[in-house]
Amino acid sequence: MQQLRTNRCLPGPWSLALTLAMLFASSGATATTQTIPATRLMTVYQFSGPLEIPFYDGRTFRPGDRSNQPSGLIAQGSAVTPCVFLRNGKPLTDSNGTPYVGFDVLFDARSAKPGDADRFAEAAAARKQLTVQHHHCDASARNVMDARYLYALDKKPHFAFSATASAATQQPATSAVDGIVKAFHDSPQCASINRHLTERRAALERAWDNFTRINAKQWSPHLTERAKQLDYVMRTALYEGHLDRGCNAYGACERNAIVLSIRNRALEKCREAQGCRFPGDFQGVSSKPNQYNIWDEYLLQSSGITSCFLAKDSGAGRLQKMYQQSVKDAVSLMFDGHRGLNRVFSGQSLQDLKQVRHYYHPPAMGSCFPNHKRIEYISGAIARNGTRHALIVNTRIGVESAHQGGYLFRSARIDKTGPTDVIALSDDYHAFVIDARKIALRAPRRCAPFGTPSGCGFRNVGRYRKTPSWISDGKPLQLTCRVQATGADCSDPVQPVTARVGGKCDIEMQPFAGVR
Repeated sequence: MQQLRTNRCLPGPWSLALTLAMLFASSGATATTQTIPATRLMTVYQFSGPLEIPFYDGRTFRPGDRSNQPSGLIAQGSAVTPCVFLRNGKPLTDSNGTPYVGFDVLFDARSAKPGDADRFAEAAAARKQLTVQHHHCDASARNVMDARYLYALDKKPHFAFSATASAATQQPATSAVDGIVKAFHDSPQCASINRHLTERRAALERAWDNFTRINAKQWSPHLTERAKQLDYVMRTALYEGHLDRGCNAYGACERNAIVLSIRNRALEKCREAQGCRFPGDFQGVSSKPNQYNIWDEYLLQSSGITSCFLAKDSGAGRLQKMYQQSVKDAVSLMFDGHRGLNRVFSGQSLQDLKQVRHYYHPPAMGSCFPNHKRIEYISGAIARNGTRHALIVNTRIGVESAHQGGYLFRSARIDKTGPTDVIALSDDYHAFVIDARKIALRAPRRCAPFGTPSGCGFRNVGRYRKTPSWISDGKPLQLTCRVQATGADCSDPVQPVTARVGGKCDIEMQPFAGVR
């Protein structure tokens, strides 16, 4: 395969002033011609997909032909600026209207360096300020890729927590396995994990293998193996939960519920499809990307889940305190059998507790809008206005009237910050017509108030979310935890608090028992 060759899209992401000057010089823009938003800086991404995504020579590529051979590969997490690739004056699409687009590369995730994180943030901000006449690539464009692999993900790459003068010291170990986990986070083996942006899941596993081998005389293999399992479970519980809850009571109980689901998948019903290779395989269960999606290749690049956040010089004091708040309960749930279940979730049915293998967070589920019939999500489509073309990708639109084989439309921006989803429509693409093949106008499926199970009877519904396909297989379960809470910032005086998570009307988290 050829080495990656970048296209020159209009405009490039580097300098706002220079880009604007180039745009108006090259596209013949006039003050009277209406402009449209420039394409965003985007991330190459396919959830739970292969590390590298193929691209093709746009001059010879035949959409839909299985004999096409990639001209190269680009790693997930790479930052690119897409453009509409024209061939014989027409955008390159497949028979369903999916565009194959040109792209400029800001960085390839395979070779990214820490400095690329700031470059990403600067370029993403600059792109949002640009307007252009069209999204056409220029004549030097060669490579194309499927637009459905592109997402406007503004979160910059994460390399490591940096040491700070105010870094928290490590908390005392609560058990032997907890002490080994903290020693691992302080080790050179752990420090090696986040030097590169890609393949961090494999790097964490290698680091633990090397740490175990080097310290074989200090701790028994059995104890070190348990510590590794605990490390994986705690990373998952911390990052799968809502980090902003900090050390408040709900957040601590939420983490216990996550650990419970992992425990039951590893001990009560070991299934290969859920990552369990053998009974007690907490590592495999907790880090299966299509089950706990925070272990997906791209999400590992943009979060600190594989960082050494318990190291003395990590600067991650709040995260250390969240870990410290939950680690004793996690050890009980993982290694103390029924006694551990009864201690962490006292007074609850043991049978129900052992059947909790599923949960979901309603706010994180897909948005749906049953009261707005013409809001559509567009993974990738072309809109046209005469000879001008626009790339509409990874965004929502408000569909308007049918027009010339497509639909007029408006940009739809969803503000999710308040108690109610607020939709704002704007005429960013005036007189552009989006390809009718990409418009479904179907009613959303499994769309529920706040994403909760049926039967809650909310008086006011501020948002709707899609529910999982398995929601009717089990029963929503409320879990009760007795925890030591110190507030969202983890600095309040310690208070013993009873917290409850779940039950069919909890709009934050839904643990389920008995899903097949």
